[in-house]
Amino acid sequence: MARRYDSRTTTFSPEGRLYQVEYAMEAINMAGATVGLLAEDGVVLAGEKKTTSKLLDQGKQHEKLFQIDDYMFCAAAGITSDANILINKLRVSAAQHVYTYGESMPVEQLVTTICDVKQGYTQFGGLRPFGVSFLVAGYDAAHGFQLYHTDPSGNFSGWKAYAIGINNNTAQQIMRQDWKEG
Repeated sequence: MARRYDSRTTTFSPEGRLYQVEYAMEAINMAGATVGLLAEDGVVLAGEKKTTSKLLDQGKQHEKLFQIDDYMFCAAAGITSDANILINKLRVSAAQHVYTYGESMPVEQLVTTICDVKQGYTQFGGLRPFGVSFLVAGYDAAHGFQLYHTDPSGNFSGWKAYAIGINNNTAQQIMRQDWKEG
């Protein structure tokens, strides 16, 4: 039954599912693990680079952590080429905001901007969803340190601790069990 509904991003299955978005989520779940932790005085992002071959030159492998501007960083899990496109969009949006308003872009506004782009790719025929999730960490004067998660559907949410990539459910369960405020 799924075959009738999985070739287009704009067609919902009878169960209300967009299979192309679910396939993008599976690509993310196969990527190296990435973890973000929010503290009172900062945000920690850590990423695992998966090695697919002993012949791979680690010095020339793609990155998992990216600087967006002076106040924001991003960790990615999923399809690297999709991440590169969206990271560039994040950097351009942040730079345009600084140029226009003379101040750094608020973290949630930047996350909303990129999630609007991601959501658009689930809405139009001929496009596939971006197969990448981000953990966006940043600081702004209004809300302090923040950690956000984005997914291929264009949804985002703020977190105290979150994990994406392979074994993310296990990592989140451990963080829930061991989490202490402060």
